[in-house]
Amino acid sequence: MPLTARQKPAPHDGISTELPSEHTQARRFGKTRSAQSTALFEDYVELIADLLTGVGEARPTDIARRLGVSHATAIKAISRLKRAGLATSRPYRGVFLTENGHALAEKVHTRHRLVVDLLIAVGVPAEAAEADAEGMEHHVSDATLAAFAQFLESR
Repeated sequence: MPLTARQKPAPHDGISTELPSEHTQARRFGKTRSAQSTALFEDYVELIADLLTGVGEARPTDIARRLGVSHATAIKAISRLKRAGLATSRPYRGVFLTENGHALAEKVHTRHRLVVDLLIAVGVPAEAAEADAEGMEHHVSDATLAAFAQFLESR
């Protein structure tokens, strides 16, 4: 039976269905927008690290192809990484990560593995877990990651 505008849904498993305050909701949405913005940096840094480890170089052309973006888009993103102090590049030599870039890549890789491991632990097939983790890993708080790790360690 559909709810009318004045009816409130019943609580589900002890979770409040009340609308959060404006401040709380704005903070949550702001956090999501911020995560979407940093997700771009993190995806590029993670891929650059993987390319450097796997094939020895990270060329803008390879980055663009693997991320499914245009060469121009990859060049713009790489420029942003350089301005942020996460990457450097040399003419005809590709893109390299700075110390800060390597640290971010390690953090992102660790977070990715933790999300994948949790998804697999709850029964998600490995291939789906890898794909889903790409979207989830940028939006999970440190507190949630700690809970994921604790859950996995307790098994």
